[in-house]
Amino acid sequence: MLGLQRFAGNMVQQLYRRTTFNSSLRTMATGTSQPADAVEPVEAPRTPATESAPKKPKGQMVAAAFESLRNDKDDKRSPASNNIEERIINAKTVNGLLAITENNAAFSRKHALKIVSILADWSTIDRVKISEFENDTRFLRICRMLGRTVPKNAASGNGNGNKISGDGNSAVKRISGFRTDDLNTVLGVAGDDEAAKLIASISLPQMVKVMSTLAQRKRRSTPLLRSLAFNISSASETLDLKQSADVLYAMSTLNFQDSVLGAKVCADVQSVLPKNVEKSAVVGSILTSLGILRYRDLDILESLTQWILKNSEICRPQDVSAYFFTSALLNFKSSQLEEVSKKLVKSIVREDFTKQSEWLSFVWSLTMLGLVEQNHLASVLSPEFLEKLAKDKSGVTATSKMRLLNLNSYAQLLATDYKGPLLPADSPAYEVLMAHPKAKQVLVNGMLDALKSLLPSTNHVQTAVDSKMGFLIDAICQFDANKNPLPLDKENPKAIRVALMVIDFHDICHGTHRSASGVTNLTFDLLEKSGYNVIPVPYNEFSTSDKLLKRVQYLEAKFKALGPSSK
Repeated sequence: MLGLQRFAGNMVQQLYRRTTFNSSLRTMATGTSQPADAVEPVEAPRTPATESAPKKPKGQMVAAAFESLRNDKDDKRSPASNNIEERIINAKTVNGLLAITENNAAFSRKHALKIVSILADWSTIDRVKISEFENDTRFLRICRMLGRTVPKNAASGNGNGNKISGDGNSAVKRISGFRTDDLNTVLGVAGDDEAAKLIASISLPQMVKVMSTLAQRKRRSTPLLRSLAFNISSASETLDLKQSADVLYAMSTLNFQDSVLGAKVCADVQSVLPKNVEKSAVVGSILTSLGILRYRDLDILESLTQWILKNSEICRPQDVSAYFFTSALLNFKSSQLEEVSKKLVKSIVREDFTKQSEWLSFVWSLTMLGLVEQNHLASVLSPEFLEKLAKDKSGVTATSKMRLLNLNSYAQLLATDYKGPLLPADSPAYEVLMAHPKAKQVLVNGMLDALKSLLPSTNHVQTAVDSKMGFLIDAICQFDANKNPLPLDKENPKAIRVALMVIDFHDICHGTHRSASGVTNLTFDLLEKSGYNVIPVPYNEFSTSDKLLKRVQYLEAKFKALGPSSK
């Protein structure tokens, strides 16, 4: 009886329990996918409790229940089945629900799942207590239908729907200690498509929990994520701030872009944000996830700016830093930029960061926003900083080197009257290997194939050029005033110098207000100040699936539109 009571009580507890969310910090990775200086969004609890001496993994047990559902023929419902569904929907009490299971030959596993779902929802909102039905023999019968093995000594009772006696306090303790997550009910199904069909039958908080656990397990199930995105976006309920943070965190962790879901979450954040007057961690979490996703919505970014300005006294340094980092990545400059500069920039000091790489990322973000000061640049370009950076646990990473080179070039080309130190010519920062991701390299190769048809020989073009500014130039060539190509091995002061830069999906911001990312903008600014005419080749205009002639014509039109050299 003990095993059956444990399952009956915890069936609802594990599927649909209320979750207490805890906020924590997320250290962003040094790569472009997850920056190093931002906070970690709120996550679902990560430590499942254990059941004493289990004979079979809990996930497999639940999987066995839902695996059997795959054989049900939902598209051919009998009149009796429809009648049962109506009775389930119209039931107002626990007894009314469980009475449906009695002497009903048409009662199926699907009906059992629906009843468990309703009971879970009722218990979640405190409409009923688990103790009211956890030992009811009719509820235990439903549990059997869902595939959980029932011990022989538990199959006792008077058969009239009465509760089986037992120690209520110990049952509650067992329920509280049984800490598997809601995901078992959905991911226990053998096929993702089948699991996705179950999403519509669970509540909005449960959908958020499922999405959070997908992120925790790093499971990028496209059918499940699409189903979750559709159902969460369609919900009339408003997500609270923690739920919004969890959804965005899951999207960023799983690299799942969905414009409709993003719009829903951002609208809900704007709705509930003013009510938050004491927690900055959840705001930092939302900012971090928006930056990782490259999701650019000017309205939500402006609202977050106003919130941080208004509540700056309770904001942690890492939350303010997350604001600057995300604003820089999303190429967002607030209408209150002057107040941001006066109130927020000066509130962050070097001692606020435990890692030198985090301070470097902060200064780098200020550079893209045009808010960097000479003392910021001097602090990271000094010889002493590189030595301290090398003492970080991760050492001087390739990302740190590229950011240092960005800042060094900015100090020389774009900063006004900069008098501070610069990187020496033999700095280790220049020793960095740079290469495009495979998907982008395919686009670059397609562009180079077309370029060869326009230029007479190999000495008229250079490819994969190390700019010494922290990025690669995809191709360099030059033309005379009549747009005739010139060889690169001969000096020509009047030549029009051209840098071709392929722009792929990851080089732009997505969402409501699409634009080039802050990194892309900084790259172009540095190239133009170096004397190049920059020709962007965006992925949505230039495709390798196009015929070579079309690609050649595209580049030819770009060359004809060139103006004089920018130097």
